[in-house]
Amino acid sequence: MLTRKELYNIIGWRTKRHLVVIESDDWGSIRTPSREVYDEFMRRGIRVDKDAYCRYDGLATKHDLENLFEVLNSVKDKNGRPAVITANALSANPVFDKILESGFTQYFYEPFTATLSRDAAHAGAWEMWQQGMDAGIFRPQCHGREHLYVKKWLQTLQAGDPITRTAFDLGTWGLTANVDSSINGYYMGAFNSSKPEDIAAFETIITEALDMFGQIFGFRSESFIATTYEWSPKIEPCLVRNGVKYIQGTIVQKIPKGDDDGVRVRYNGFQGTRSRAGLIRLFRNCFFEPSTKPNYDFVADCLNRIAIAFKWGKAANICAHRVNFIGSIDSANTDRNLPEFKRLLQEIVRRWPDVEFVSSDELGRIIEES
Repeated sequence: MLTRKELYNIIGWRTKRHLVVIESDDWGSIRTPSREVYDEFMRRGIRVDKDAYCRYDGLATKHDLENLFEVLNSVKDKNGRPAVITANALSANPVFDKILESGFTQYFYEPFTATLSRDAAHAGAWEMWQQGMDAGIFRPQCHGREHLYVKKWLQTLQAGDPITRTAFDLGTWGLTANVDSSINGYYMGAFNSSKPEDIAAFETIITEALDMFGQIFGFRSESFIATTYEWSPKIEPCLVRNGVKYIQGTIVQKIPKGDDDGVRVRYNGFQGTRSRAGLIRLFRNCFFEPSTKPNYDFVADCLNRIAIAFKWGKAANICAHRVNFIGSIDSANTDRNLPEFKRLLQEIVRRWPDVEFVSSDELGRIIEES
């Protein structure tokens, strides 16, 4: 009997090539601003250690990127190309002091490059982004304007929610119910509504996100990944109008029922199929997320999923969030994860010598042209 992992890989586009994509979300977003902020949360009894993203994740430092790039360069595919990370980036972060001055009634944002430039701890980080892009091992694509449901966040701040306000005062928003059961967690899903007035607001945000992306990187993003895998099909025509051709995701699309009122789950993410708006779906069928489950053998699991993908003629599309490659909050995170990531890449090229490393937008073009 076929397993669920195999069933998900049967439908859709097929290829005889052994293509490997590594999609990594959340680049450019603040999350936990520093080790000092983490320690202050803990001092106040806000258990950020209970959520892997709050515990480890933050803006990448120069050192974080140097270490990641060293691992990516440690292997070569059949064409002599090193492994490449598709760095799904948020174009912007909130400007906290201006939002505070408005009494939480207005939202202000800045390019993530401005966020980096104001923090001495991230000196040289943007230059590393550029070096990685020039070397072909770090390929940004668009993840949205910010990893934040702006309307809900401002409403909660206006209502005086104490934990949300504490996080705001410490320069972040990304706490979840894992940290405290009183936290709904809806801030993280930037497109978590299907109401017409919210769809209109999302279209403005998407247009601004993609325009900012083009201004920052000097090219338009041809693929897009919605935060928390939640989006209404109603936003897809806006993506198409702004030059997006490929939609990243898992087998599941979570479609908001209303405004933060639960979701409908649709199993439609089969690789190479098209959405009603014409977007080609890029299906994540492999996972490397050791920060979330440190005692789980993600290397063995990922290699098994790659073998299944190749068996059914699919690209192996590995999901590996930024959190797995950040050591600036806690160096134990990367001390553990980077050797495992290197082991995964080395085993891939050993088992499949004809492997080809490609970015998400490259995979989209391969599917489109086949």
